[in-house]
This record gives sequence, C-alpha cells and structure tokens, in this order.
Amino acid sequence: MRRVLVLACVAVLAACGGEQHSDLKNELNELTKDLRGRVDPLPQVRPYEPVPYQAEGEVDPFRPDRIEVAAAPGTAAKAGGKQPDLDRPKEPLEAFPLESIQMVGSLTQGGESFGLVKAGPNLYRVRKGNYMGQNFGVITGIDEVQISLKELIQEGSGEWIERSSSLQLQEVKK
Repeated sequence: MRRVLVLACVAVLAACGGEQHSDLKNELNELTKDLRGRVDPLPQVRPYEPVPYQAEGEVDPFRPDRIEVAAAPGTAAKAGGKQPDLDRPKEPLEAFPLESIQMVGSLTQGGESFGLVKAGPNLYRVRKGNYMGQNFGVITGIDEVQISLKELIQEGSGEWIERSSSLQLQEVKK
C-alpha cells in the first residue's frame, strides 16, 4: 500500500512538471533557431627559437669601473690632476643635487661669512670649505647674493675636470 501511494505521488508530480514552461521553451527555440555560434581558430604557436648570447667580450654595463674599460685601447684614465677625496666623510648637503639646494640668506659672524641654504625641509648654515651637491662641490666663497663652488666632474675618458658653479640668493615667498 505504501508503495502504491509513493508511485502515485511520483506520477502526479511528473505529469505536472512537464508542461509548466512549454510556452517559454517554444519561444526560446523560435528565437534561437537561426543563431549559430562561431569560434575563431586558435593562433598558430611558433616554436621557441633560442638566441645565442654573443656579448661575452663586450663592456659589462654593471661593472663600477666601466669608464676605464670604455676608454680607447692603450689610453688609461688619467690619474694626475685633481681628484676627489673619496675617503673623507660625506657632509649632509652632499646627499642633495645642487639644483635642489636654495640659498635663502647670508650672515656675518665674527668676521666670517656664512650662507643659509635650504635642502629638502631643512635649513643649513654653510661656510667656506663645506661640501654640497653630488659632484664633490666645495664652497669657495660666500657673499650677500651668492655662494660660489668648485665641482669635480669625471669625463667619459676618466679624467676629472673642475667646474665653477654658484647658488644665487632666492627670495622666499610668504
């Protein structure tokens, strides 16, 4: 009896579910009968071709002494003349490029002239003989309107040359 009741319930449920959405299915079939999907074929994959490395004998761009290596054969970098003292301790203003340092004033104290410069958010007092800038710039003179420097710059041949530069007084905007 129990089996018959279960079979009857299953038959009733099967009869109800079949035609419930037939109108929707017919409409979808009608709308999509002309649509056909098309997938483009995958592109042809070319086989990997290894390229031999042929730069063993050329200049390594990551070596620190590449300037001397790049010099013409038979000419070594000139050791004479002016060279920067690489063993001295660096001063705080040598961390800034000279273009980013601004002279904002000067003062005289006890017969000695000082310059006031701004680098980053800080204000510094400098005197003759201090270093600033990233090209080994040493201060050679300070007056009311400028700070004079001598910088050492290395050329492509390895020779150090001296260059004069200066910082002009900048008016501070309020």
